[in-house]
Amino acid sequence: MILSGSAKLAGVLGWPVAHSRSPRLHGFWLERHGIDGAYLPLPVRPDRFADAVRALRDLGFRGGNVTIPHKEAAFAVCDRVSRRAERAGAVNTLIFDADGAIIGDNTDGWGFLESLRAALPDFTFVGRTAVLLGAGGAARAIAAALLDEGAQVALVNRTPERAEALAKALGGTITAHACDAAGALFPAADLLINATALGMMGRPSPPLPLERLPERAIVADIVYVPRRTGLLRAAEGRGLRTVGGLGMLLHQARPGFAAWFGIDPVVDGELEAFVSADIPEMDEGA
Repeated sequence: MILSGSAKLAGVLGWPVAHSRSPRLHGFWLERHGIDGAYLPLPVRPDRFADAVRALRDLGFRGGNVTIPHKEAAFAVCDRVSRRAERAGAVNTLIFDADGAIIGDNTDGWGFLESLRAALPDFTFVGRTAVLLGAGGAARAIAAALLDEGAQVALVNRTPERAEALAKALGGTITAHACDAAGALFPAADLLINATALGMMGRPSPPLPLERLPERAIVADIVYVPRRTGLLRAAEGRGLRTVGGLGMLLHQARPGFAAWFGIDPVVDGELEAFVSADIPEMDEGA
């Protein structure tokens, strides 16, 4: 695609950022819609993050995504944030307004819910019990989104104090638990979610007593490299329904693309196949 002098620009800020599939994802949408624009990988050191964001705004960028380790720093640099970013305490999407304001949003939790809805159209959240592993930024965004949809959340983390602090901050129907208590929560679970980095390429999957989950339970993993984590394969071996992390990646990107490039894009099989082609199906060493 040939860019004009009025091309719309966005990108993903991270350190490192070479692993990100967001340029491939957004590049697909830009090509599909014939948009005069580009989405760039932007490696930014943590100590230069705030300066980099303001420089991108001043250079005419429309905004960008934010990945590890910048999501909390992105929250701090914003002039205004959305309610869901406020709830999550972090920002993964920056939008530079026409008046120069830096607006922050967090689409991680929304993207997770959308991926579940797409994979399981009949699933409802009201009154369901979700066991959520992790207490980091992604876990916080997902927990907030689940609570806002009327679900009950049991938060499990290796540092119980962190889980307790997160539960207190979010409020509502959420409880905090240590890792050794996870198995006792499983029989009542409608949804088990791994919101940690365990199971990512080269890392072991979380050791979990999946046999204690009821047959109705759905097992979801936000890790998408590899596409089929050890947790998902173990759950499939038990006959449980599973949802991988790729859908969350694809859906969380939609609001940002719409804000920067003016089109609400569609997540479909063609997009999923294109992005999947660059991701190994499973970790052969696991």
